[in-house]
Amino acid sequence: MTAVGRVRSARSASDGLTLRIGASYRGVRRGESVAVDGVCLTVEQQGAGWFSVHVVRTTLERTGFGEYGRGRRVNLERALKVGDRLGGHLVQGHVDGIATVVDRRREGDAWLLDLEVPTPVAAVSMPLGSITVDGVSLTINVAGPGERIQVSLIPFTFRHTTLGAKQPGDRLHVEGDTFGKYVQAMLRRPPGPPAAG
Repeated sequence: MTAVGRVRSARSASDGLTLRIGASYRGVRRGESVAVDGVCLTVEQQGAGWFSVHVVRTTLERTGFGEYGRGRRVNLERALKVGDRLGGHLVQGHVDGIATVVDRRREGDAWLLDLEVPTPVAAVSMPLGSITVDGVSLTINVAGPGERIQVSLIPFTFRHTTLGAKQPGDRLHVEGDTFGKYVQAMLRRPPGPPAAG
């Protein structure tokens, strides 16, 4: 996550939703990928201090974008370029579903968020593993019981992302750990025939 933007307009149509987002980015180009609250979207139009993206119907069905309106703050990140410093875990921008904030409390200099996550995300979550919440790469403190996980927000994350303002009942985009999803998929796949040669 590299910036916080603000929704300037949200226009619904039969084929989805168009969001115009105010952002501090310079040099944004049409066709560029930008993650908006963790969801990889394609820039359709851009101007001084803004860009617009289209959210297709299938993406609307698995995200909370249908609830977004003018003035909403969003976490933003441009696509990683070859040679960029990788400061967190690998994030694809392929959101797995929506989590709900169950509890929020301060402990020392950090804020703890307890989240109810979708079952597929809980299945690849483990203590000290990675999760992406509204586009922010975080470490899992506690996994379980059930579909609950806990993450910790350090002061920088609390102040410089939208997560510091989240309250119980708020809904957030979550992306489970990429490596965990691959391992889980391989373990579920029946063994194939031995390789020839």
